[in-house]
Amino acid sequence: RDARSEFRRMLDSPRLMAGDALRYRRDEVPERVLQRLGRGQYAAQDELDLHRCDTASAEVLLRRFLKEARDDGAGCVRIVHGKGLHADDGVPTLKNLVDRMLRQRSDVLAFHSAPGAQGGTGAVLVLLAPS
Repeated sequence: RDARSEFRRMLDSPRLMAGDALRYRRDEVPERVLQRLGRGQYAAQDELDLHRCDTASAEVLLRRFLKEARDDGAGCVRIVHGKGLHADDGVPTLKNLVDRMLRQRSDVLAFHSAPGAQGGTGAVLVLLAPS
């Protein structure tokens, strides 16, 4: 019952739009770490570009990428999801998928939309827990 309720809440949650920034941190991660992440002060050790992926393939690629990055000892990665400016309904599907998936993963400590020079609101920097 709790899982079903959580799933419904996530589906009903407001959708992110093209210019919206992604921002999330676990309670144990200090706010200053999230701020530094948003300024691009952590170097991304790997990158995944999801442009032109459909939702199903993006989900598989993202799961695999995060597992491999963590197994390789990466502490920070960048995921390019695009801004969704060309979405038929105006809702950036991949951006929303990435946001929901990252929030659910126990190996993700924090994430923040990248600074403008690194993709801005079309990319996200992710801090991973050590393996």
